Amino acid sequence: MAPPVAATEKLPDREKKQRPRWLAHIVLILGALLMLYPLLWMLSSSFKFTEDIFSQTGLIPERVTGQNYPDGWTALPRDFGHYIWNSLVIVVGSIIGNLLACSLAAYAFARLDFRFKKFWFAVMLGTMMLPIHVVIVPQYILFSELEWINTYWPLIVPKLLATDGFFIFLMVQFIRGIPTELDEAARIDGCGHFAIFWRIVIPLSVPALATTAIFTFIWTWNDFFSQLIFLTDPEMYTVPVALRTFVDATSQTPWGPVFAMSIVALAPVFGFFLAGQRYLVRGIATTGLK
Repeated sequence: MAPPVAATEKLPDREKKQRPRWLAHIVLILGALLMLYPLLWMLSSSFKFTEDIFSQTGLIPERVTGQNYPDGWTALPRDFGHYIWNSLVIVVGSIIGNLLACSLAAYAFARLDFRFKKFWFAVMLGTMMLPIHVVIVPQYILFSELEWINTYWPLIVPKLLATDGFFIFLMVQFIRGIPTELDEAARIDGCGHFAIFWRIVIPLSVPALATTAIFTFIWTWNDFFSQLIFLTDPEMYTVPVALRTFVDATSQTPWGPVFAMSIVALAPVFGFFLAGQRYLVRGIATTGLK
């Protein structure tokens, strides 16, 4: 029995719609592989002998060794776990500082009325355009006078002062999307600004807070310049600075252990990103309640 005419007419249209979708998927997969190739090459090189890394450019090593990981872990004066701990201390302090200070500043810009509000908001946005190289010298002089060089304070205390304009702007946009009727209902029940902030705004701003935490983790963990400036004592080195000490201009660089410890350094970033990925998407794609 022949199929109905209507069904046969719909089949070509469905195929036409599916064909561009498959084409888009293929293009995206090829693009993803292209971007992941350097990472895959580094992962492959971490299992190669140092003399084979640049002579064998393929992803599959001809000779495999796992010795690069224990060698890299103990190559520096302290084992690599010591530098991971230093980075974690700075990262945790930075995340707490940004979540607390930036959320308070964002609530003020989004919900409070005060003099020159638009002016200060424009000043806050202007700080996003300042490169770190402009402010690093005054910061160094200030922290040197406070005797904070070779401590974690220069890398953590500024986060407690809401110095990251990007996160303030992100949270302001998110809080503005929360209906003000919720604030008015809470105010009728006797809540002040802090109670509204803590009981209404914070629970509804979890996607924005998670986005702030993820970006703070990634940017602080990968920060090399600031940590190199303020931490000159090898005992205080973080992961990026410790990785740099592997490279010696006067002798042969052990590239196998370098790539192995680079993979170890990337693992927390990937783990933290994957754990909060769904909140990251919600925080960027939405601006509050619908």
